[in-house]
Amino acid sequence: MLTAVAPDSENLQYKLPSEADSSPRMTVFCDLDGPIVDVSDRYYTTYQQGLADTQAACDARGINLKLHILSKQQFWQMKQNRVPDTEIAKSSGLSGEEIHIFLGCVSRIVNQPDLLHLDRIQPGVQWAIALLHSRGVRLILVTLRPRNQAVQLLQNYGLARLFTSIRGTQMTDAAYHNYTALKTELLAEVAEEFESSLNSAWMIGDTEADILAGQALGIPTIAVTCGIRSRYQLQKHQPNFILSDLIIAVHHLLGSGQQVIVD
Repeated sequence: MLTAVAPDSENLQYKLPSEADSSPRMTVFCDLDGPIVDVSDRYYTTYQQGLADTQAACDARGINLKLHILSKQQFWQMKQNRVPDTEIAKSSGLSGEEIHIFLGCVSRIVNQPDLLHLDRIQPGVQWAIALLHSRGVRLILVTLRPRNQAVQLLQNYGLARLFTSIRGTQMTDAAYHNYTALKTELLAEVAEEFESSLNSAWMIGDTEADILAGQALGIPTIAVTCGIRSRYQLQKHQPNFILSDLIIAVHHLLGSGQQVIVD
């Protein structure tokens, strides 16, 4: 379904390249998980393993759990709608101390190296990033993942060389918990280096952390619905545009696509 969408009147100051007689070099700050990488398999496997570890811990204490394991579709829908992990645990048959055990397991294992192979590049992303690069767009990755993980993943797909800068954290679980303040701080640090380009900059992400970070710095934002937040959740934070994925976002920025929301 295609639904036309126009930016709010207060956002009309942000011009697409095709709308201006001449444009400075565009800078695109982009998140990793969501716009570029599909993490749903890793997160669901983490959920399953977290339940298994919790059950093992309870078995050792003589506690018999009756688990209700959610399907991947059920689990991911809850994540996209920002259902807290505590509620996901309850929906899976856990209660009390069992929930705390589960939460600890999830935080410990979600970013373990033996699960990272489950991450998949989103369809069409290699083409979209190559197109931006070929048009002279400055690409800067801003992720809450450890930087070395981001670099390795992008190198695996031949994409690292297309980014001017790759910024990450030193926290193994920051991306999973999606710390808005940390994302804002990270974006502010890299934006300061490219301050002269911010008049033609955009932030692309899939969560409230990306939107709020961009807004805090006066950078217009594009939210994509192919990640860990639903369109309904993204609308609450009023990004400049909500689009389906990075391919549509790239066409949009380069002026070769319609201004649409694709669901």
